[in-house]
Amino acid sequence: MATFTNRLAKESSPYLLQHAHNPVDWFPWGTEALEKAKREDKPILVSIGYAACHWCHVMEHESFEDETTAALMNEHFVNIKIDREERPDLDHIYMDAVQAMTGSGGWPLNVFLTPDAKPFYGGTYYPPKQVYNRPSWTEVLNGVSNAFREKRADIDAQAEQLTQHLISSNGFGLTNQAVDIAPDSLFAKEKVNEMFTNIMKQADRADGGFGKAPKFPQTFTIRFLLHYHHRTRNAEALQQATLSLDKMIDGGIYDQLGGGFARYSTDAEWLAPHFEKMLYDNALLVITLCEAYQITGKARYKRVIEQTLAFVAREWLSPENGFYAALDADSEGVEGKFYVWSKEETDLLLGEDAELFNEVYDVTPHGNWEHTNILRIKESPADIADAWEITEDELWQRMEKASAKLLKHRETRVRPALDDKQILGWNAMMNIAFSKAYAILGNKEYLQTAEANMGFLLKVFRALDGSFHHTYKEGVAKYPAFLDDYACLMEALIQLQEVTGNKAYLEEAKKLLEHVLDKFSEEETGFFFYTPSGQADIIVRKKEVYDGAVPSGNAVMASNLYYLGMVFDEGTWKERAAAMCAGLLQAVTRYPTSFGVWATLIQAFSYGIPEIVIVGGNFATLREEFLKTFIPFRIFQSSHQADEQFPLLSGKPDYPETLIFLCKNYACNAPVTQLNALIKQLDHV
Repeated sequence: MATFTNRLAKESSPYLLQHAHNPVDWFPWGTEALEKAKREDKPILVSIGYAACHWCHVMEHESFEDETTAALMNEHFVNIKIDREERPDLDHIYMDAVQAMTGSGGWPLNVFLTPDAKPFYGGTYYPPKQVYNRPSWTEVLNGVSNAFREKRADIDAQAEQLTQHLISSNGFGLTNQAVDIAPDSLFAKEKVNEMFTNIMKQADRADGGFGKAPKFPQTFTIRFLLHYHHRTRNAEALQQATLSLDKMIDGGIYDQLGGGFARYSTDAEWLAPHFEKMLYDNALLVITLCEAYQITGKARYKRVIEQTLAFVAREWLSPENGFYAALDADSEGVEGKFYVWSKEETDLLLGEDAELFNEVYDVTPHGNWEHTNILRIKESPADIADAWEITEDELWQRMEKASAKLLKHRETRVRPALDDKQILGWNAMMNIAFSKAYAILGNKEYLQTAEANMGFLLKVFRALDGSFHHTYKEGVAKYPAFLDDYACLMEALIQLQEVTGNKAYLEEAKKLLEHVLDKFSEEETGFFFYTPSGQADIIVRKKEVYDGAVPSGNAVMASNLYYLGMVFDEGTWKERAAAMCAGLLQAVTRYPTSFGVWATLIQAFSYGIPEIVIVGGNFATLREEFLKTFIPFRIFQSSHQADEQFPLLSGKPDYPETLIFLCKNYACNAPVTQLNALIKQLDHV
């Protein structure tokens, strides 16, 4: 058998390290692999996944660990393994190509490139043997290899056509003429009502969420509904938002013992997740639950926020105050093994509490998933408490005691692997979650965590030239940061400024914004590229506008531009934010669940964005009271006194009492001293 060299052992990515001992001649993405492909005129096989991906593990075990299959790969291809979380720019490009070819995508992503890195064929998971009309991996390898040798002109033409498609697809959904429409008609409330109608057409009224299985949390859409309810008092919007959150909390997607959410559910009822836990999902769900708690006051939302942040601090907070990326779905090679239970186990461990626990969490002898039990709340706990003739408080006290026993036992099991790289944008999202939780719950440990994490991000991710890196692990920061890294970091700085009053956070956000304007702008459209100028190892600079698992960097940038434009009185920033929303208005209105962050920002524009200032006297105490109140998208600053460097804080009278100003375009109403008076003013805006 031919010799091979697997070059992944020196990589820092846990995903790449998982493949370091495969008999495949793997390269990381880089000059060495790309030059080899050109020199030997071989097609490139790019295989993309991530450490917590279940089907990535399956394909590795079935194919990449098989010596015969590996020999075929080594003979005919230059094989490159990519961690999509380290290089989301490459993942976006080649995922778009595969979706254009096949109509679907996912991970593992396996895409074949010409020697100049242009895609011509690809797919996702391939089995070792042909099943369900899906070709085997070896059939694909042989077919591609033969086509590359025998039909090279066709291959090159296909690759060129796909590359041109990737370039042209950058303009999807953008309309230039809309920018010239007057703002009052452009962001009319009728457009927002249409978005709501289109969202509700996809709403699952029985099990929550939107669309059919597999189901993702879609927190951006839930937040749109919460904001829409707040502004319109539409009961249907609140009902669908809270139904979605309640069903997720009840389901197996939520870790009933340890807190935290899995990435998505494979079924419509939220029972069976792929068990990986991702940092960004938990950040976005905490942020959404904070707003739901502000609106409804439901105690269960507070409990889940606290449980989830406790999980994050326990399992993902590094000694340096960074947040790790993910937990694997598998342990001991079995998906979900760490999380599931047999009735025999719960009976043995819980004794006299077992019967009640099993009823509350749907534990049965035959199991609710693959002959075992995923803990979930299927029946109403209130009804169960009535049947047992106890109060609901007593029921939950017994459940907490029983859960603690099972959690302690679970800690003795073989744990899922930890993806311990730290990603700038994901850390920023979790930073926002801790700040929001501090704002509404007042737990100072949350603020301490957020400020310590921000100090870590600004220190270790910053390059010598003032730009930022994308990932960090074991003292090494790597890869230039992408648009969403900068956008989310700005948003986290803005949020920290709101909860602390520290204006230095705004100054830092302004520097980041100016860097993004310089390095990421597409001047013709006003949008931003995903990658900075000058990056040489990509075939196309993508503009990402969809809000998917994480928010679009462009959507967050539009929000940041408006906020910082108002704070620093930079009119061109505010105008650019409005123009970006205008350019996508038609697409957002028609497909709001694909543009949830955009839809929420456009909703804010349509209803008006208030500017609120608390200044003087006991401003910090009144600020804490203000932050507990749900007021969707607004500009907010607080200070012990006027500050001429910030337009919203300039010219404010120096009174001994604390004053609250409600302003619009820097023109302020007469100040009030009580929060309820501010709320009355807002009701009449």
